[in-house]
Amino acid sequence: MSSTHFKVIVVGGGPVGLTAAHALHHAGIDFVVLEARNSVVLDQGASLVLGPPSMRVMHQFGLSERLAKIGCELARNTSFTQDGNRFADSRTVPHLFKTNHGTAPVIFHRAQLVEALYDGLPSDAQSRYLLNKKIKSIEFSNAQDGVSVNCTDGSTYQGSIVVGADGVHSRTRTLMRDMAMSQDPQQVWRDSADPFPAQYRCMWSSFPRPESVEAGHATEVQSKDMSIMFLAGNERSWIFLYERFPRENSAKAAESTKAARVRYTEEDMQMFATQFSDFPVTETLKVRDVYATRLTQGMANLEEGILTRWSWRRIVLAGDACHKFTPNAGRGLNNGVQDVVALCNGLHEMLKSSQGILPNELTLCKVFDAYQKARVDPLRSDYDQSRHMSRMHAWENRLYYFLARYVMCRAWIVALMLKLTGNGAGAMRKALVLNYILADEPFQALIPWDHPLVIKETKAC
Repeated sequence: MSSTHFKVIVVGGGPVGLTAAHALHHAGIDFVVLEARNSVVLDQGASLVLGPPSMRVMHQFGLSERLAKIGCELARNTSFTQDGNRFADSRTVPHLFKTNHGTAPVIFHRAQLVEALYDGLPSDAQSRYLLNKKIKSIEFSNAQDGVSVNCTDGSTYQGSIVVGADGVHSRTRTLMRDMAMSQDPQQVWRDSADPFPAQYRCMWSSFPRPESVEAGHATEVQSKDMSIMFLAGNERSWIFLYERFPRENSAKAAESTKAARVRYTEEDMQMFATQFSDFPVTETLKVRDVYATRLTQGMANLEEGILTRWSWRRIVLAGDACHKFTPNAGRGLNNGVQDVVALCNGLHEMLKSSQGILPNELTLCKVFDAYQKARVDPLRSDYDQSRHMSRMHAWENRLYYFLARYVMCRAWIVALMLKLTGNGAGAMRKALVLNYILADEPFQALIPWDHPLVIKETKAC
C-alpha cells in the first residue's frame, strides 16, 4: 500500500453504508462498499423516517430533489386503545418540528430510500459498491499500516481502516471482538459476543395507502404488552405489530435471542398477525383490513443496547452495529447518519492535517475515540426515549400506563418534553453536518442550527 493512499473498506451497503459512501466520496477519500446481498435494492424492509438533521445531510449530498419525490412529511398523530377508543389526535408535534426546524420528520419506504441513495452516487462511486461480498475474516498487515478484508467468495480487499456498517448482527463487530480477545485473552472486553438482548418482537408489513387515510397520518394503538404503529405515506402505508415477550419467559427469550438470530417463517408471521386482527388501525380500519392487502412483510426480535467499545485498532463501527433501538421513535437510522457524519468529519480533518503521511494506529485510535465521545450523549438521549416509548405503548407497568394514557397523550406536554429532552431547542439544534461540503441551508426556521451550512461565495464578474 502506498504511504500516501488512505482507503476505507465499508462493510454493509444498507442506508448507513450508502450514507458513508456519499460522505467519503465528497471528502475525496477512497473507499469500497462490501454488501453481502445480491442486490442493492431488495423490497424486504418497512418504512424509515428521517428527521430534520438527517434531511440536512441528505441535502448536502444533493439528494433533496430525489427525496422530495418519494418522501412524505408526518402531519398528524392519533392514539387509540385496543377497543377503538381514540384518546389523542393532534397535529401539534409535526407542526412544532416544522416551525422550529423547517421540516417535519419525513417518511420513506425503505427500498425507495436505499434506491435513491444509490442512484444519487456518481458512477465512479457506484462502481465501488460491490455485491455478494460476505466477509469471512479481517487481517492486519505485517507493516502495521493497513488492513485486509477477506470474503467468502475468495476475494480480498485492502485498505487503511474498516467501517462496520453491517447492522445489528454485525459480522465486523464479531470479528473485531474475537481478534481483540485472541490477541490479549486477559483484557476486559465489556461487550459480550451477543451484546443486544431483546424484550420485544415486531412484525411489519407494507400495503397500498388506503383511500380513506390522508398521507402523513400516523396512528398508534396501545394495550397491555401489545401495541401497533401505523404510518401512511404518499403511495404506501405500513403497520408495525409489537409484542412484549411474556414476563415469565422474558429472560429465556432474551437468552435465546443472544444464542442465535431468530428467523420467522411465513406461517409464524401469519399466526402472529392473527393476534392483532381486531385491533384498530384508524377509526374505520382494522389490522385485518390492511393486512389482507399487504405487499411485503417481515418479522424480527427487537434488540436493544449501546456498545461500550466501538473500535479497535483499524476497525470502527457505525449504526446498528454499535447501538440498537426499538423502532417506535424512528431514531435508529437518524443516529446512524450522525455516526457517519461525526466519523467522516474526523477522518477528513485527520487527512487534511497529515501532510500526505498515512496515519498510524495511534492517530486512528484518537480519531475513533473522539468520534465515539461526540456521539455518546445525543445517542443515549435518543436510546432512552425510544426505550420509554416502546414500554409506554405496551403499558409495561403502571407507571408507563399512567404516562401513556394521561400524560404523554396531551399535545402541550409532548411539545414541552420535546423542548426539554433534546428534540426541540436542545440536542436537535446541535446535530452535526459534514464540515467539508458547502451547501445552502435548506431549513431556516425559528431555531437556528448550531452547525449552519455554508454556501461557497462566488466572485462577481
